[in-house]
Amino acid sequence: MNIAIVGTGYVGLVSGACFAEVGINVTCVDIDRSKIDNLRRGIIPIYEPGLDDLVKRNVAEGRLNFATDLAECISNVEVVFCAVGTPPDEDGSADLKYVRDVARRFGQLINKYTIFVTKSTVPVGTSAIVRHEISEALAERGVDIEFEVASNPEFLKEGAAIKDFMSPDRVVIGTDSPRARKVMERLYRPFLLNNFRVIFMDIASAEMTKYAANSMLATRISFMNDIANLCELVGADVNMVRKGIGSDVRIGTKFLYPGCGYGGSCFPKDVKALLHTGEQHGYRMRIIEAVEEVNERQKSILFDKLQRELGDLRGKRIAVWGLAFKPETDDMRQAPSLVVIDRLLKAGAEVTVYDPVAMDECRRRIGSAVAYARDMYEATIDADAVALLTEWKQFRMPSWQVVKRAMKGNLIVDGRNIYDAQELADEGFIYKCIGR
Repeated sequence: MNIAIVGTGYVGLVSGACFAEVGINVTCVDIDRSKIDNLRRGIIPIYEPGLDDLVKRNVAEGRLNFATDLAECISNVEVVFCAVGTPPDEDGSADLKYVRDVARRFGQLINKYTIFVTKSTVPVGTSAIVRHEISEALAERGVDIEFEVASNPEFLKEGAAIKDFMSPDRVVIGTDSPRARKVMERLYRPFLLNNFRVIFMDIASAEMTKYAANSMLATRISFMNDIANLCELVGADVNMVRKGIGSDVRIGTKFLYPGCGYGGSCFPKDVKALLHTGEQHGYRMRIIEAVEEVNERQKSILFDKLQRELGDLRGKRIAVWGLAFKPETDDMRQAPSLVVIDRLLKAGAEVTVYDPVAMDECRRRIGSAVAYARDMYEATIDADAVALLTEWKQFRMPSWQVVKRAMKGNLIVDGRNIYDAQELADEGFIYKCIGR
């Protein structure tokens, strides 16, 4: 089976490599010629554990190819996936410019029955826009070629994307056509050996499912952050509360960990887009509004704790451990670190940062406004405080004796609640975390 995936970002490249791994012939398309040239040379533009080997192996075995134009492969494929970005517009809505461009190009090129599958995260109703773009392009050509539109939203977690794709808990496919359903069933048949569920539904429901899923997870995070902040005020321990409620099987334990806010490419964007969809239809999403409000406030909580403990931050040196919005990625989009660093710099503090993989991304975003350490311990030299923002494994059990000798002060602010308060107290540190 031959397919094309337009867009070689996080979703497109991971999906293409994983489809190729099960024997499907995949061409990944991107208009960025330098990115395609690099991919052909084995240079991967994103950090994702295991992706380098997966791409190189399937390129070497001839199942994964790269192109700069859909025209290079359209005549041979049965399905074209659209995996381009849908960045937030100024009003919070998803910008569908790139999706429209791919749909129009699809209509300009197809010469036989082909299915256009939207894998990009798009608001409800996008399928109608896609159909219109394709139909207009066909009309301009003066041809009548049958095509179908389907929705196949992704549910990949950065840092575990390959596992999620190869062994997903579900695959959601929205289609209104029995013919398209059969093609999509055949495409996903190799994965059925893992006994996961393929859930077929109408296209509008598939589009809504993606936003509803991410917004639900964001809601759990913001709920626990709200509870954690109240725990601090009333003298409760949010870790005990989390265990208490998480033991209820109706609630469970996932996404109940308090911290310094969520970030990344999905949750912030998708929450805003769902709010905008509600506004478009005259409905106010009050819970989702609160989720976003709590999260934006939570991103400043480590700065507030630092300021409360240190007072005037002018001239104070702060070591930041962790820049990416979560471990196992270099993604800093909407990361809490950006908010904390910005507020520290505006307050006159000196900031030294370290992250295992996101240092180059930080340089691209912040430049020379902060100092860059070669390792986690170098970051603490002469620091008045250490602020942990990302729970990388290598931060979990530092040598506190080394840290204490390097630091000028003794304040540890833990934005992910990974340290033992008593252990740090025994080492002579002042320890502040979330919800305790």
